[in-house]
Amino acid sequence: QVQLVESGGGLVQAGDSLSLSCTVSNGAISMFAMGWFRQVPGKEREFVAAISWRADYTYYADSMKDRLTISKDNAKNTVYLQMNTLRESDTGVYYCAADYYGTVGNYLRRVDEYDHWGQGTQVTVSS
Repeated sequence: QVQLVESGGGLVQAGDSLSLSCTVSNGAISMFAMGWFRQVPGKEREFVAAISWRADYTYYADSMKDRLTISKDNAKNTVYLQMNTLRESDTGVYYCAADYYGTVGNYLRRVDEYDHWGQGTQVTVSS
C-alpha cells in the first residue's frame, strides 16, 4: 500500500521560511501528481499547491502563490514545498497527497481527486 510521510513542520516566526517534505513509499512518485493541502480546526481542507505527474505543471493557491515553490525529486521519491515569508494565517496542518497520473490543474485543486494521503505535519507561525 502506498504510504506518504510528511516532515519539516514546526514553530516559526512570521517572515521565516520553511521547507516541507513528503516521501512516498511502496510506489514510484514518478507516476503521481502530488499536492499539498492545509487544514485548520473547524475548516475544510484547502488546496495549497500541486505538481503534475511529469512535473511539467505546477499550481498554487492564489493567496500564497508568490511565496511557494513545489518540486518533485523522483530519485528520492519525495515532493517538497518551499514556503517563504510565512504569515500567521499560514498556520495549520499540512497534508501531502498523491494522484495517479494527475495533470489537469482544476482537478488537482480538489481534495477528492487524490488517491493517497499522508498524516499531516503541523506548521505554526507566530507573530
